[in-house]
Order: sequence, then C-alpha cells, then structure tokens
Amino acid sequence: MSETKPVYLRLRDQIAASIIEGKYAEGEMLPSVRAFAAEQGANPLTVAKAYQQFQTDGLIRVQRGVGMFVREGAAAKLRASEREAFLEQEWPEIRRKLARLDISLEDLAHSA
Repeated sequence: MSETKPVYLRLRDQIAASIIEGKYAEGEMLPSVRAFAAEQGANPLTVAKAYQQFQTDGLIRVQRGVGMFVREGAAAKLRASEREAFLEQEWPEIRRKLARLDISLEDLAHSA
C-alpha cells in the first residue's frame, strides 16, 4: 500500500494516533499550529488544515487566545472510526494478500 494521502491527512492521522495512544490526553492542550509545524517540518497552513478537520469533527475545542484542547470522548470516537476504516478499507486487501501468500492466522500468531 503506497502512501498517496495528502500531507494534511497524514498529519491528521499522526495526531489521531497520538490522541488514541494518550500522548495528547483528553482535556489536554494540543501543540500550537506553529510548534507542530516546526516539529514536523510542515507548512503551518497544512497543519492548520489538519487541526480544522478535528474541530469540524468535534474532537477538539478552541479556546481563543489560549489554544486547542482535546475534547472528552475524542479518543474513543477516533478509535471507533479508525477501527471501522481499517476493517472496511485496509483489512480486505490484507486478507487478499494473506491468501495470495498462503499465510494462515496460525502462521501470523506464531510470527509475533
């Protein structure tokens, strides 16, 4: 699977993973757009677009003059949507590849 997503969506995925994993806890402030852009070597406008998607989805709240905060329930909501996307979009291709390579679930369990 090649990575053909736009940069703002890759940044969004990275932030989502950080929220799910607890790096950015619920109620905690996210890094500023400028700080995150500098950390990632990205354009601040691109980071702002990624953050805007979280705001549109109701996962962060903006406190003017202070910053952006992860909303309560954001991690669970993100986990559910990421899980659904994985099962609908990625898993079918993985299953096809496993079948093509004759890899069983038992093989996978023993390789871990």
